[in-house]
Amino acid sequence: MAHVRTRRIVDDAGADAVIAAAEKKAREQDSRVVIAVVDPHGELIEMRRTPNAQIASSRVALDKARTAAIFVRPSREMEEQVTNGRLGALALHGASCLIGGIPLKVGNEVVGAIGTSGETPDEDEAISIAGAQADFSTRSVPALTYEGAKHVAESVGRAAAERGVAPVVSAVDAGGALIYLHRPDEAQVASVEVTTDKARTAAIYRRESKDFEDQASGGRPSALHLARAVPLQGGVPIERDGEVIGAVGVSGASSADEDRELALIGARAISSSAGGSMNGAAYFDHDAVADKFKEGGLLLDTGRYKLDAGRRTGPGEVEYHDGVVDVMHVVEGRATILTGGEMVAPREVAPGELRADSVEGGTRHQLSEGDVLAIPNGVPHQFTVVSDPFLYFVVKVEA
Repeated sequence: MAHVRTRRIVDDAGADAVIAAAEKKAREQDSRVVIAVVDPHGELIEMRRTPNAQIASSRVALDKARTAAIFVRPSREMEEQVTNGRLGALALHGASCLIGGIPLKVGNEVVGAIGTSGETPDEDEAISIAGAQADFSTRSVPALTYEGAKHVAESVGRAAAERGVAPVVSAVDAGGALIYLHRPDEAQVASVEVTTDKARTAAIYRRESKDFEDQASGGRPSALHLARAVPLQGGVPIERDGEVIGAVGVSGASSADEDRELALIGARAISSSAGGSMNGAAYFDHDAVADKFKEGGLLLDTGRYKLDAGRRTGPGEVEYHDGVVDVMHVVEGRATILTGGEMVAPREVAPGELRADSVEGGTRHQLSEGDVLAIPNGVPHQFTVVSDPFLYFVVKVEA
């Protein structure tokens, strides 16, 4: 899987359209409410208060919207859990178990949420539903994937091991929520929380956490009051094409300076375009490739072609791709591959994809390091003899 994916977020114009539709419904109901629209992380984009709405609803509407966004479901479901006797739901971090929050969706993707407060629960929800049904716009942004977060954290872990230190490393998304944690056996327990705090600070403030430590120690102690910020260096944003897609935090190395040095290594593992595209090109650094070859799998998956870091330890089935050309380049090991011939008792495993246990006839090819083999679509092929391991790149191109 790629280290960076694309996701959609409701934009400012889209939030305005959602609120306009919700406000129209509020006028029809003669409701006095506050309406809030948030992004997928639960952070406010736009808020509107209709005439004579109660002041307290400003916070309640935002809480409802945030709940719908981060739990990716209507907040009604949370209130119903409590009403039905599951009081533990009240302890869910970030949840406001009150009806009136509705996710904003494009297909199955939650791109934000709307919350309404001020009237009865059903009236609030009806207004939010009307807003969510509006024709709203979104923007596409790069986002850190699980594979990308793992690559960042483990890149730091390898660099730290080479230095003889064992810090804890956190990789978070653009909203500061944890994706991946690297905790060596030798690491100090306290660093688990600290490293995540550092990463969150870098992600949500779009800058290094060192900036806040410098402010606090340089004569501005009020920087300690910044919401959700931790003034400790070691948190660094991860960027792609000028957009912050997450952050990495490091805690427990030999010093605060080394925490930061290691975090910068992690951020560069993605920011240098490892595992994703930049201006249409895709680059994968040595560590990313080596990691993928450990188990094998896709490095890149686009609509028109795929790049696979193939790993085999034994023979395989006969494969037939009706619409895909395979171009193989051997990296390590030896193998015998049979191409052509007639498949024996083929079976369809997907549209245009056939498999079989054996093939009659065909041509044998002996492959070793550095060899290249191109197999056109429509040609059966089978690895019959394989070293352990046999590593090879496969570019799969639509025919």
